[in-house]
Amino acid sequence: MSITSTRITVLGIDVQVEFKDIKNLHIGVYPPVGRVRVAAPQRMDDDQVRLAVIQRLPWIRRQQDELRSARRQSVREMVGGESHYSWGVRRRLKVVERPGRPHVEIDGDRLVLYALPGTDDQGRRDLLDQWYREQLRRAVPPLIERWEAKLGVSVPWWGIRRMKTKWGSCNQETGRLWFNSELAKKHPASLEYVIVHEMTHLLERGHGPRFARLMDSCLPDWRSRRDDLDAEPLADELWT
Repeated sequence: MSITSTRITVLGIDVQVEFKDIKNLHIGVYPPVGRVRVAAPQRMDDDQVRLAVIQRLPWIRRQQDELRSARRQSVREMVGGESHYSWGVRRRLKVVERPGRPHVEIDGDRLVLYALPGTDDQGRRDLLDQWYREQLRRAVPPLIERWEAKLGVSVPWWGIRRMKTKWGSCNQETGRLWFNSELAKKHPASLEYVIVHEMTHLLERGHGPRFARLMDSCLPDWRSRRDDLDAEPLADELWT
């Protein structure tokens, strides 16, 4: 299927458009922040897509309002039996209070958090967040190295931080990449997609046809990976 991508702005709304070999136009609004994505027949042009979005604007705004008011992922209380995710796998938390070095490890289907006696829920949360970051610090470098060779680019610096509305970001001028610390909870395929996406921005700033062609050539299933990731919520504290 031949696909070209572009972005347009409609009355202040950023819209990602993909022109495909399809008969009818489809408009979708996606969590967590209500991003608008349009799949349009290739016979249409930007003005026709813009008109279609304007006609559906009341519906789009209702969908965005519902997403903003929807029940978000509950704040974790950091007690035994809670569900937590590691690389897309659901695990039950086990908290062990004991003297010694605080740390987190995987034991079968459990995520075991070893904490000093008296550690409160925020201390436990900070310990788990540090562990997630360590998982990413180990997983990111080999993926960057692999895709540097494939894309013919160099990444001089990258980092991990909490991000409210993005899974990653790229500064094309400095070559610096940032990755959302929440990615350690998602499937490894999602991490690879975000890395390739941001590294491709070192070659192409926007999300237009050239960006789509580059992504198609190196990661053919990137759209399905993107959609799977966009369908997952960020943590409650990242949505505020």
